[in-house]
Amino acid sequence: MSQNVDFTRLDLRDALDLAILIEDEARERYEEFADQMEVHHTADAAKFYRFMAQNEAKHGADLAARRKTLFGDAPCRMSRSMLWDVEAPDYDQARAFMSPRRALEVALESEIKAHAYFTAAIPSIADPDVKALFVELQGDEVHHKELVQAELDKLPPDPEVDVEDLVDEPVGQ
Repeated sequence: MSQNVDFTRLDLRDALDLAILIEDEARERYEEFADQMEVHHTADAAKFYRFMAQNEAKHGADLAARRKTLFGDAPCRMSRSMLWDVEAPDYDQARAFMSPRRALEVALESEIKAHAYFTAAIPSIADPDVKALFVELQGDEVHHKELVQAELDKLPPDPEVDVEDLVDEPVGQ
C-alpha cells in the first residue's frame, strides 16, 4: 500500500501526483500481465489485460491534464517509492493458461483494493480539495468495479478442472 504518505498533510498537487503514480503503476502491471499471457498463448486474458492497461492509462492522462491545468509544470514531490500495489494486481496473480474469468477476477480484486485504499485515506485528509479528489477517486473505483463485474457476469463459469493442475512443474534439465 502506501509508505511515507502523510494524508493529513497532502495538498491537492501532491494528491494528484499520487493518484497519477497509482494509475501508472496499475497500467504497467497490466501491461506486464498481458505480455506474460501472450507468452503463454492465453490470448483472451492478454486481451483483457491490455484493455485494463488502456483504461488505467486514460485515467492517468485525465488526472495529469487536470494537474497541468491547475499547477502547470510545478515539480512532483511524490515518488513511486511512496506506494506499492495500491491498485496494481499482485504479481503472483498471473498464471499460465489463465482463463478470461480468472483475469477478470484479478482485475476486480485490484479495483476493490484501490477502493479500500481511498476509503481508508479519506478520514485522515485535512485539505477539503484533497478530500474531494479522494472521494471522486473512490467513486471512480466503484464504477470500475461495476464495469469489471458486468464483464465477469457475461462469462460462463470456468470448468471444474483447474488448468493449474495440468501444468507441469519446472524441472532441471
